[in-house]
Amino acid sequence: MSQLKPVSHLDSIPSTPGKFKMDKSPYIHRLRWHSSLTKLTFWSFLFLGLILFFFLRSPSSPSPSDPSRRSLRTSNWGGPSWEKRVRSSARVRSRNGLSVLVTGAAGFVGTHVSAALKRRGDGVLGLDNFNDYYDPSLKRARQALLERTGVFVVEGDINDSALLRKLFDVVAFTHVMHLAAQAGVRYAMQNPGSYVHSNIAGLVNVLEVCKSANPQPAIVWASSSSVYGLNSKVPFSERDRTDQPASLYAATKKAGEEIAHTYNHIYGLSITGLRFFTVYGPWGRPDMAYFFFTKDILKGNQIPIFEAPNHGTVARDFTYIDDIVKGCLAALDTAEKSTGSGGKKKGSAQLRVFNLGNTSPVPVTQLVSILEKLLKVKANRLMLKMPRNGDVQFTHANISLAQKELGYKPTTDLQTGLKKFVRWYLSYYSSSGKKSAG
Repeated sequence: MSQLKPVSHLDSIPSTPGKFKMDKSPYIHRLRWHSSLTKLTFWSFLFLGLILFFFLRSPSSPSPSDPSRRSLRTSNWGGPSWEKRVRSSARVRSRNGLSVLVTGAAGFVGTHVSAALKRRGDGVLGLDNFNDYYDPSLKRARQALLERTGVFVVEGDINDSALLRKLFDVVAFTHVMHLAAQAGVRYAMQNPGSYVHSNIAGLVNVLEVCKSANPQPAIVWASSSSVYGLNSKVPFSERDRTDQPASLYAATKKAGEEIAHTYNHIYGLSITGLRFFTVYGPWGRPDMAYFFFTKDILKGNQIPIFEAPNHGTVARDFTYIDDIVKGCLAALDTAEKSTGSGGKKKGSAQLRVFNLGNTSPVPVTQLVSILEKLLKVKANRLMLKMPRNGDVQFTHANISLAQKELGYKPTTDLQTGLKKFVRWYLSYYSSSGKKSAG
C-alpha cells in the first residue's frame, strides 16, 4: 500500500501554477518515469496503428498502370473444395500415365497440350494468370474448353512461390510442362520488364519449387527458335551458336536455357528445352501475323508485309499446332527422372534441347496468298522495309535430332493448316457474335 502514498500526495498539488515546491521524493521520480513510459507506449501503438491502417487501405494488387507486374493479380486459392478439384484434375486415369502440371495452360500451345494429355489418360492440372497481353476473353474461352475435357486451370502466377509449393503439396507431379511466358518479339520494345518478370524470374521460381520437391519432377519447357538470332547458317541446328539474340525476347529465352543448365547441373533436375518455330493453328495467338492478317483481310485493312534489304524475301518455318503437340508429348514421354531429392543432387541428370519446326520455310507473301484464297477476299498489301524491332529475315529448322530422339515428324503443310485455322476463326468470331481480335 505504500505506493499509494505518493498518489495521495499528488492530489494536493494545485491545478494552477504557483510557487509550490515539488517534493523530491524518489517515489515521485518513479511515478514520473512510469507516466513517461505510458505515454511513449500509447503514442507508439497509435503510430503503429496508423501505419497498419494506411497499409490495409492500400490496394493489395499491383497498379494496372504497371504492366510489367499485371500478371501478379491472382484469384484466391486453397480450401478443401479447391484441393479436391486439383486432385481430381491431376488424377492419372491410364496405366503408366503421367501427372503433369502445365503452366500457361490457357495459352495457345498450353491448351492443345493439356487437352491432348487428358485425352490419353494422363493427369493434368493447368496454371495460368490470364494476363491481358492479348484479349483475355480468348484465354477464358480456352479455359472453358479445357474444363469440358476435365482439366482444371488454377488462376495464379508462376512467380507465386506459395501457390506453386501448395500445388506440389497436394499433387506429387511426375512432370512439369512449363509453357507460361511473355511471348512476342515486338512487344519487348514497349514493356521489357514483363519479359524479365515472366521469362527469367518466373522460370527461376518454377525451377526453385521443382528442385525442392520430393520427388523432383522432370521438366519440359518452351524455349524458342528466336535464340538463333542473327545466325545466318541454315537450317538452324541445335549445335549452332545462339549468343547473338536479335531481340529482348530472344535474349530472355537464351537466358532461360542457361538457367536450365545451371539447375540441371547443381540440383539434378531432368530438363528438356523445346525451340518452337512459328506455331500456328486454331485457338492461336492474335498477335501472330497469320492471325491479324486474317482479321485485316476480312475488314479490308492494309496488310503490312515486311521485306528484307534489296527486296529480299522474309520467310518463316510455320509449324502447325498438332505437330508441336506431338513433339511436346514425345518430350514428356522420353524425359528421364530427375536425380535430386529435396534440393540435393544425387547424380547426373538428363539435359536436352530440340528444334520443333516444319523444315519448310514459306515466304510471308505466300502466306498472304493462301489466306486470300481461303477467305475469298483480295488482300490490300502494303510492302514495308523490315524495321529494327528484333524480327529476323528467316527461320528454318533442322529437326534431325528431334526425329532421332523423339520420333518427331511434322505432317501438316501450310495450306492444310491454314484451312483449319480459317475454319475455326470464322466459326469462333461469327457464331457467338464475338468481336474480331484487336
